[in-house]
Amino acid sequence: MSWLNPVNLVGQYVSLEVLTMDHLDGLKEAVLDGESWRLWYANVPSPETMSQYIQKAIMRAEEGELAFAVRCLQTQKIVGTTRYYHVDAKNKRARLGYTWYAQSVRKTPINTESKFLLLQHLFDNHKAMAVEFRTHFFNQASRKAIERLGAKQDGILRCDQIMRDGSIRDTVVYSILGTEWGAVKNNLRSKLNR
Repeated sequence: MSWLNPVNLVGQYVSLEVLTMDHLDGLKEAVLDGESWRLWYANVPSPETMSQYIQKAIMRAEEGELAFAVRCLQTQKIVGTTRYYHVDAKNKRARLGYTWYAQSVRKTPINTESKFLLLQHLFDNHKAMAVEFRTHFFNQASRKAIERLGAKQDGILRCDQIMRDGSIRDTVVYSILGTEWGAVKNNLRSKLNR
């Protein structure tokens, strides 16, 4: 049995729905808003590769990963995706990532609440020891968003990955520890209540 069982998470602004092929059309529409797949430093699927992206995420659920489609409750539209990956049940750790959103919902409460729900589920329901985030060194928007959550930088893994264009990625690693969750939770709640 997986440490993280499939569960939908619902907040005030978003619903995180366990990813299925039923989300294909909504995710295709979302990725067209901003064309994030064109960013050289991001691993965002194009509309043409979205079906394979979803199928791969579903297959990885057998390894304990859990991917979500992000639905904006105000519009009822699918606006992006996020997931738990590299789930380590023995050491009560997981990574949060594979996150991307439609341009129209960036710098709104969508990402803050999505991450709040994911972190709350891991720390409060599963007593996680730590949650990790990883991003490309040059992805400044992602780095700032991770830091706004309250994550602390652990370091930079140099020459960590070969990107699809052949360039080499330096990966910035961040984490939130279980002992930090109380303060991070209060901070995120405060942001969402503003």
